[in-house]
Amino acid sequence: MSDTLTVTSPATAAAAEARTRDGGPVLEALDLRQTFSEGPQAVTVLRGISFSVARGERIAIIGRSGSGKTTLLHLLGGLEQPSEGRVRLLGQDLSGARETDRSRLRNRHMGFVYQLHHLLPEFTALENVAMPVVIGGGSVAEAEQAATALLERVGLGQRLHHKPAELSGGERQRVALARALVTRPAVVLADEPTGNLDRDTAESIHQLIVELNESLGTSFVIVTHEDRLAALAHRRLRMEQGLLAEC
Repeated sequence: MSDTLTVTSPATAAAAEARTRDGGPVLEALDLRQTFSEGPQAVTVLRGISFSVARGERIAIIGRSGSGKTTLLHLLGGLEQPSEGRVRLLGQDLSGARETDRSRLRNRHMGFVYQLHHLLPEFTALENVAMPVVIGGGSVAEAEQAATALLERVGLGQRLHHKPAELSGGERQRVALARALVTRPAVVLADEPTGNLDRDTAESIHQLIVELNESLGTSFVIVTHEDRLAALAHRRLRMEQGLLAEC
């Protein structure tokens, strides 16, 4: 794999974003394959997956446990490297980039939501949400302004200074969703985002995802076992035997 980015300068990065706004894909998987070694044996999890995500699209990825859905999400997010194939984010080669460049791309253009919120327990909701902006080079004032706006938008304007332990499960997941969106990313990757919540709380998060997707224009790729959440997607893709197919 190359250790350089296809697009690296601010000018060319801006050009790539402009092409995406004009109709190019936000995220592309190109013949992704992933094989793991288990003792003397090689286990192939992904067998050549190609698809693209349009701007503002909601995609649900469904399939049995152990079918490779989370592995695919990790490859799409640049958290793991594929055995073969490429991932492109806004036209830039994410899988072939140096780790520092991958981190920069992820911070600027991607958000992540997990089944467990992964909030930092010692920080308030405001501080947790503001952190990606600060890490990306923004000022504390800018970060807190953006974080406050997102937390108010997800219904937590009165909970800015509460720590995760002082919030309900649904509130913690709303904070995690606000954190994923605070940098206004091109795409959010969500792995079972409501799998740990009761039905009513999960339904409220489902509707919030739809509202934020439609109002912000951020694409969502969601791995889920929940039929109710998958039904809200523009497209449903099923993972089976290492391959991905339209439902």
